[in-house]
Amino acid sequence: MYFKRLGELRMERGLSQEAVADLLGLTQTAYSRCERGEQTISVECLKTLSDYYDVSIDYIVGRTDLKAKVIKEDKWSGWT
Repeated sequence: MYFKRLGELRMERGLSQEAVADLLGLTQTAYSRCERGEQTISVECLKTLSDYYDVSIDYIVGRTDLKAKVIKEDKWSGWT
């Protein structure tokens, strides 16, 4: 799946693909494929990028246009 915001966030910070790839423990080639949607990106990598860029994973994957992380009450907390 292609997440255009991967490249946008990287460029906003003035980072190279190699720098982000190093952060994620990937090769530059593998990260470039993720930016182009030719390779999937793991949830662990999305979590790392979310923390690094200080945005929500929902923002990265295009589910919202709000960059800020929002902490919601856990709707499943009453379940056992």
